[in-house]
Amino acid sequence: MYHIVQESPADPSFDATAPSDSADALTAMVRGLMPSLTPAAARIATLIIEDPAQVARSTISELSALAGTSESSIVRTARALGFAGYPELRLALAVSAAKQEPRSDLSSGISPEDSAAEVIGKLVHTEAQAVRETATQLDPEALAAAVRAVCGGGQLHIAGVGASGLVAQDLQQKLARIGRPCHAHTDSQSALTSAVLLGPGDVFLAVSHSGESRDVLEPLRRAAAEGAATVVITNHPMSTAAQIADHVLVSAGRETTFRPGAMASRISQLVVVDCLFVCVAQRTYDRSSRALRLTHEALESDRTS
Repeated sequence: MYHIVQESPADPSFDATAPSDSADALTAMVRGLMPSLTPAAARIATLIIEDPAQVARSTISELSALAGTSESSIVRTARALGFAGYPELRLALAVSAAKQEPRSDLSSGISPEDSAAEVIGKLVHTEAQAVRETATQLDPEALAAAVRAVCGGGQLHIAGVGASGLVAQDLQQKLARIGRPCHAHTDSQSALTSAVLLGPGDVFLAVSHSGESRDVLEPLRRAAAEGAATVVITNHPMSTAAQIADHVLVSAGRETTFRPGAMASRISQLVVVDCLFVCVAQRTYDRSSRALRLTHEALESDRTS
């Protein structure tokens, strides 16, 4: 059973991105922007992700040789990542590298020779890393804005296909337990036919790891065109879905040899879903508490009858 406590003033000592989490933030951000980068910029970004300390130690000419790109490409990449130039990027990487824990065998990908114990250790390490990185990428202001939209009185439709469909269903189930009627769609046709019937005051929330799935892009576009508020949960903040949506909630998850995008995205997306759900429950405290109590009592009665 979920338990909700009323909101209290924020603890000024709490920082979701400190201290080791802040070391994950920069590389997580770079990883999320990778699909939107040019081939030259992507080679530079790959070096940043694989060894930020080495890039921080490299002069622009040394990095140019390492990446096989021009110095002007490095400057453009630094600016695409939000920095004024390469010196600012180097400084940020140096700070990030200094805070990172030494790499361990758990950070490496799973190999066919790994034992069951090694698979457990590596997967748990990677999942925990995804949770930490999601904490650094999830913008509290964007989350608060999405919560306000979800708490409105209009229709709420949630769409996701494949693994993202499971996340959409999870959010629908959670919101239903606190008395927020909503619908989850796990196929494109159902999502599209619902999206075209939305309007101002309604909300369409799409879950897409890549942010490029046509199955959710077209319903998202149609919902936006009809005037509905739009929210997207995605790993890629520069994706097409992110460009369409009013509110973008960024998750973070790494693909490995035996952990494709569907697995990499699921845990991080569920973290975002849990944050969204709890904030909605807080904002609608009286209604949510009553709904949780009633549904819990109904389930207990059913089990004991």
